[in-house]
Amino acid sequence: MTATRVDADVIRRLPKASLHDHLDGGLRPATVIELAAEVGHTLPSTDPDELAAWYYDAANSGDLVRYIATFEHTLAVMQNREGLLRVAEEYVLDLAADGVVYGEVRYAPELNTQGGLTMAEVVETVQEGLAAGMAKAAAAGTPVRVGTLLCGMRMFDRVEEAAGLAVAFRDAGVVGFDIAGAEDGFPPADHLAAFEKLRRESVPFTIHAGEAHGLPSIHQALQVCGAQRIGHGVRITEDIVDGKLGRLAGWVRDRRIALEMCPTSNLQTGAATSIAEHPITALKDLGFRVTLNTDNRLVSGTTMTREMSLLVEEAGWTVEDLRTVTVNAVKSAFIPFDERKALIEDVVLPGYEAAL
Repeated sequence: MTATRVDADVIRRLPKASLHDHLDGGLRPATVIELAAEVGHTLPSTDPDELAAWYYDAANSGDLVRYIATFEHTLAVMQNREGLLRVAEEYVLDLAADGVVYGEVRYAPELNTQGGLTMAEVVETVQEGLAAGMAKAAAAGTPVRVGTLLCGMRMFDRVEEAAGLAVAFRDAGVVGFDIAGAEDGFPPADHLAAFEKLRRESVPFTIHAGEAHGLPSIHQALQVCGAQRIGHGVRITEDIVDGKLGRLAGWVRDRRIALEMCPTSNLQTGAATSIAEHPITALKDLGFRVTLNTDNRLVSGTTMTREMSLLVEEAGWTVEDLRTVTVNAVKSAFIPFDERKALIEDVVLPGYEAAL
């Protein structure tokens, strides 16, 4: 393939991989409205288009804490078995429709227990819904594999319990772990016991770091807690001056630690100023293992196709760049090496050839 710009139709056909996507941030607006009516929850709007617009506008505050607050309404409809099953199944079908061939979905089961489900029952239910979605996607000729990352909420006290569930469900579709929630003021090392448990049990984990808080959070996530990937990590650029990498930036690049970058979301939370100037492009050019992700598709009004299109249109990305970040994501997925290798060789690379 020669270096070339690609249009939106081609991008829609390209195989995609997504590592950083929150289940409770990616619901269909119509589903939120229907489920809210069933449980008696009041929404800002009962029109799907208006609700989608409300989410996008409310999240454009430039503040991570206010961004997170928009999840009140999606979580309200994810507190019983029926809601969780539907949301999980539709999540997979929406990925498949967007051309995603491998995805990792993350959520914090402690946030879905207000209706009486235990955390373990939440995990079992979500896995059942994801499996139903994968079966339907495969039957429709658009197969997608989805692995689960369980999250602990870093500002609460159930992180170690969530880590235990990641161990318990490791053979039932859960592929890893993360901590989520307000980053500033809640350092990763507060939950060192959870990460030590995961390391003892050989369960991989990523950590949200370097978004609302800077280099110290990235350093702590990697060098104290032992994360294998970094969620967002945009502020690693603070350790790069005139193209010269500091010790931490060099460590991240040279050890091929994947950065789960989410351009649109970063604009909303104030971690970046524009798509054209988003650090993902400079980091890609410097040889970092950057990956492209949506973070929260409803809240950010986005898809993988849209994220790719924005980088092509506003940052000058080529099809080779899109292929690179897709391969990067599969290489850093929390599944066995032989399965990653097969996905790249049998699905991703042939898919790029076919699309062009």
